[in-house]
Amino acid sequence: MKYTLTLLLAFMLAMPGLFAQKTISDSAIATHLIHGNLGLQLPGRDLATRFGGFAMVGPGYMYKTKSNWIIGAETGFIFGNDIRNSDNILKSIATSDGNIIDMSGSYADFHYYMRGFTAMARVGKVIPVAGPNPNSGILVTLGGGYLQHKVLIDHRDQTAPQISGDYVKGYDELKNGLLTNIFLGYLYLGNNNKVNFFAGFDFSLAATSHVRPYSFAEKKYYEGTFIDTFAGFRAGWFIPVYKRAPKEFYYY
Repeated sequence: MKYTLTLLLAFMLAMPGLFAQKTISDSAIATHLIHGNLGLQLPGRDLATRFGGFAMVGPGYMYKTKSNWIIGAETGFIFGNDIRNSDNILKSIATSDGNIIDMSGSYADFHYYMRGFTAMARVGKVIPVAGPNPNSGILVTLGGGYLQHKVLIDHRDQTAPQISGDYVKGYDELKNGLLTNIFLGYLYLGNNNKVNFFAGFDFSLAATSHVRPYSFAEKKYYEGTFIDTFAGFRAGWFIPVYKRAPKEFYYY
């Protein structure tokens, strides 16, 4: 009995040395990161011939491994009201001053907006630099996915059949195609799980083509591929999902 108690005491004293204690404050850990993000973008190339600056907002998900690799997916909804060369969109059915006559003989009330969305997968790396813990640092990711955008002709009263129902689709210039993206910024995961965010700059390049086969405005069939680019600032707020609370011990 005395021999058994001696062995048990020795084992208990050795326990702290048999396990490593890991917390987010001193070790890189694996975690799920759910986020919402907002971006302000400036268009380039063919996209800039139709639209000005626009905003993107949407949800996303990332998984960060213990070695600080990032994989994830996200979607972004595009909103803008800077439509360039808008006088040409309805020129084939508009009056000389750019208005549309509705069924009552009055000018129809309508507005132009940019609408669209992106959906992409991401892979990247967190480089621990100037952060509160090894889980924070410079974030570099590459993304690939899908882009779609169009001119939304917002005619809520639906009093002008020329820009109502399926007819309006002949003027919306709907385009879509494959998208690539690169992001460079900073990822911050706080030790107390209260402040978690990312922020940085990104650049996107897409090869798009028209979805509608025929242009009512130009009275011709669409053809060709377009190079759409946009770049800007993007930031998001994380909700980390830890297996345990950040301050608790992780054993291996």
